[in-house]
Amino acid sequence: MFTLLLVEDDVAIRNMLKHFLTSKGFAIKSAEDGEQTEKILHQITPDLILLDWMLPDTEGVELLKRIRQHDLQGDIPVIMLTARAEENDKIAGLNQGADDYMTKPVSLHELNARIQALLRRAQGLNEEKVIKSGHISLDPNHNILKINNETVKVSQIEFRLLHFLLQNPERLYSRTQLLDRVWGQNTFIEERTVDVHVLRLRKILKPYGVEKSIQTVRGIGYRYSFRAVKQ
Repeated sequence: MFTLLLVEDDVAIRNMLKHFLTSKGFAIKSAEDGEQTEKILHQITPDLILLDWMLPDTEGVELLKRIRQHDLQGDIPVIMLTARAEENDKIAGLNQGADDYMTKPVSLHELNARIQALLRRAQGLNEEKVIKSGHISLDPNHNILKINNETVKVSQIEFRLLHFLLQNPERLYSRTQLLDRVWGQNTFIEERTVDVHVLRLRKILKPYGVEKSIQTVRGIGYRYSFRAVKQ
């Protein structure tokens, strides 16, 4: 049974989501603010977090930032739930490390589909072998990325994106294809999400001089090219 941490200050919404997700077979831990969330995270490591943007004591994006900085829990999948539907808000949430973003009122069945998709991908990575390309070494079994034998901290979504591209070097993929292959066909997010995460991935790779391995083909999409690093 998967355990979800539901962070929502509205009692009615929290109870509704808790009842629905329990009926889908999830074990639910719930919190109404950032302080309660951090106390729970000191006790357990949930399989996924549903995080409201507006909390009484902090903003969800600030709490997410602190979660992503945690050594052992920084890769927990996070779906942000918020009434803020502006594109800039979505990008801000994704830039802080959210794996997905849903605006309220949420469709319960769509929410369940997104949760299932994230959990499937988190499980699927554990069945893969270590992939090596030049100075890059990616171990899906333990969610470890190393460059020049140095462990590199990376979020789960950037890890999955790099994992997929490393598995398919020199192959060009459109944004739609990457959404389907990395995020899943049941995920309902915008194509610009891919651009945001590619930029974040390049920023992570840049200090090691391998950011050019992720190539942009204007008007089409992205590919991984080891040859680009050697030029």
